[in-house]
Amino acid sequence: MSEIINLTIIGGVNKDGVDEPIRSVDICRGEIVGIVGPTGSGKSTLIDDIEQLAQGDTPTGRTILINGEKPDANIRVDPRKKLVAQLSQNMHFLADMTVEEFLQMHARSRGKDEGLVTRVIELANTLAGEPIAAHHHLTALSGGQSRSLMTADIAVISDSPVVLIDEIENAGIKKQEALQLLAGEGKIVVVVTHDPVLALMSSRRIVIRNGGMADIITTSLQEQDVCDRITEVDNWLMSLRETIRRGDIVEGIA
Repeated sequence: MSEIINLTIIGGVNKDGVDEPIRSVDICRGEIVGIVGPTGSGKSTLIDDIEQLAQGDTPTGRTILINGEKPDANIRVDPRKKLVAQLSQNMHFLADMTVEEFLQMHARSRGKDEGLVTRVIELANTLAGEPIAAHHHLTALSGGQSRSLMTADIAVISDSPVVLIDEIENAGIKKQEALQLLAGEGKIVVVVTHDPVLALMSSRRIVIRNGGMADIITTSLQEQDVCDRITEVDNWLMSLRETIRRGDIVEGIA
């Protein structure tokens, strides 16, 4: 398939079988779009529809278009042609190999230069609270290290142009940097979140109610200012967590 420029979500129905108020959403390459709504409202169902490249054949009846067209049927079932990568809060490796071996294998399978391994590890270490080394075994990585490594791997090695992220706010990873890295590599990033920082750093956010896309909000300049202010607090809290993890004394707050 040609280069992925945009993804379109064609609305289906909500939990009551009523047409979704939002009938169509276009998401462009390099854009971060948030999905927000109460617990149980159907946020994860929306990213499931995107992950499956739904064609009116899921309970919601939604249709996903790539570059304005329905994707070829074999793209939906052939893992080698997978267009969508997914990051979740609960992610751990099962393969008993080193970080370097895993990344080299993935690079070879994608026809990429194995020299990218060093860059992936360097980027992963900008996202993780704990350092990751090439000789570390995958099964020994913490949840935060695993997600940091996969984020960098998706950004650099993976050919999947669409990245779906399901609630990484408590995943032990520098979340803002992770989203900016993926978007900066030209990925379409869709993130399910309750986190105000992630929601407001998105260009737009889709509001889910009763299983349907009820509204879409473009982040305003005022909201961007709020995001900047709460980001400072969020960064301070992350620094404080690292201080406590290291076993250091927390200094008094001025």
